Amino acid sequence: MNAIDIINKTKLSIPLSHEEIVWLVEGYTNGEIPDHQMSAWLMAVRLNGITDEETLALTYAMRDSGGIMQLDIPYTVDKHSTGGVGDKTSLIIGPIVAACGVCMSKMSGRGLGHTGGTIDKLESIPGLRTDLSVEEFTEILHKNGFAIMSQSGEICPADKKIYALRNATGTVDSIPLICASIMSKKLATNADCLLLDVKYGTGAFMKTKEEAEKLAAIMERIGRSAGKQCRAVVTDMNEPLGCNVGNSLEVREALEVLRGETRGELYNVCIMLASELLALAGKGTVSECAELAAEAISSGKALEVMREMIKLQGGNPDVCDDLSLLPMPKFRYTIKAVCDMEITGFNCEEIGQTALMLGAGRTSLNGRIDATAGIIMQCRIGESLCAGDPIMTLCSTVCSDFSEAAIRALNAVSYIRHTQPKNDK
Repeated sequence: MNAIDIINKTKLSIPLSHEEIVWLVEGYTNGEIPDHQMSAWLMAVRLNGITDEETLALTYAMRDSGGIMQLDIPYTVDKHSTGGVGDKTSLIIGPIVAACGVCMSKMSGRGLGHTGGTIDKLESIPGLRTDLSVEEFTEILHKNGFAIMSQSGEICPADKKIYALRNATGTVDSIPLICASIMSKKLATNADCLLLDVKYGTGAFMKTKEEAEKLAAIMERIGRSAGKQCRAVVTDMNEPLGCNVGNSLEVREALEVLRGETRGELYNVCIMLASELLALAGKGTVSECAELAAEAISSGKALEVMREMIKLQGGNPDVCDDLSLLPMPKFRYTIKAVCDMEITGFNCEEIGQTALMLGAGRTSLNGRIDATAGIIMQCRIGESLCAGDPIMTLCSTVCSDFSEAAIRALNAVSYIRHTQPKNDK
């Protein structure tokens, strides 16, 4: 076998054998196949797609590139989102589920494309570590019922390399590659029960509901074929989820929800997803579990789980009480309505790309992020604004000139101009 033949086959939509896919994944993982050849194959997949059988083989090959996590815990659950703008649901759902007596073990990734990564968000909490060993991870789960670790070299090393390469080569938005990346990690972390939140819309990798349903179906099939209780739900990402986009900004908003201070769409989505996960874990019907999830927040139990997780992972738990301890941006710029208007839509991908410009994500393999960078959304779709009302505020510490970012952000807003009725004379 050789990489050129494999690239040409996928370029011509000729299915690869299981052995060819295993050879490709193993060769890239151990350094025998260089980045430029793997990039060419990923682009061929992005442009032409691969069959469901190839996707299944790719998932298992990536899973088997490292060890399978064996946690000394009787029953664990996990939840994964396909990514969106302002999606901080894991930081809310994990504490809720653990507060309801179900252990949630989660291995997460960093930002990919225009979407933020749970690990980048968590690491904006002063002192918090995500580079945990399996032993440390298991110990925290025993004590607290909830922990999040970053992808280690022991688990899915193939995905870790491919994930970073996709982000740097414009091959993120591919159903087979998204599916293999997510499911290889989920199967390697070996949770008994798995809920998949598949996003669609302008802020998601899947732009249409039909694409999202296709991805959801193949991920469910792979999860169940591996013997897991697995369910995928499809949710809307046509506007940012919540008000804040960016790492420390999203942690702040997640803590506000856990503190019982914020409701709205973010709260509703988290209660819905938590109830689905609890129901899968046998805690009752979905409606009964929704009541359990809401009570976990209102009682303060979920916030205490989050506080303990932060402490056990080396962070400062006082951020749960004093949000000013989170990193704060040095510079801010508010974009205001230039006329009376009604907001009719957002291009969420452009909102995410604007956050990247401000420093909230990476544009290269080894790029650094600004934990304080991001966007505070100050209106929603359907809202009417008067001239001078705020639309959004751009935040950064590494960027002080907001002119280019402001133009891009404003172009991501769709609106109808209101005209003032004339007075009768």
